[in-house]
Amino acid sequence: MLNSGPIILIEDDTDDQELIGKAIREVGMSNEIIYLDNGADALQFLVTTTVQPFIILCDMNMPKMNGIELKMRIDENKELRKKSIPFVFFSTTANKMTVNLAYTKMTVQGFFEKSDQYKELVRTLKIIFDYWRESIHPNS
Repeated sequence: MLNSGPIILIEDDTDDQELIGKAIREVGMSNEIIYLDNGADALQFLVTTTVQPFIILCDMNMPKMNGIELKMRIDENKELRKKSIPFVFFSTTANKMTVNLAYTKMTVQGFFEKSDQYKELVRTLKIIFDYWRESIHPNS
């Protein structure tokens, strides 16, 4: 996998952006972090960039375009699907209905609940990044 590509963090809360960014560094990830605060801007970035991202971490509830809408638009776009970018929901909205929708209506590769406890946040991010550094998929 292209482990050196940027980490795309789609999160509308600037405090959460800062905290997640700090936790990403704490787990040893030195990748560039690209912060986007809504799904519409994220989609525009993904459609226009020539960079191969390492992973997308996406919140659910955002202005302009939420995480579900964004992932559905990515899945509909042939060029973005070819990029095979790992897409993980990382959100406080982790109810059964939302999780079921994510796994049955789109090609999401993970759904993790964002903890408000920093230590737990670091632990979860470590699990996510360790998995994707080892995983074999089209970008390997």
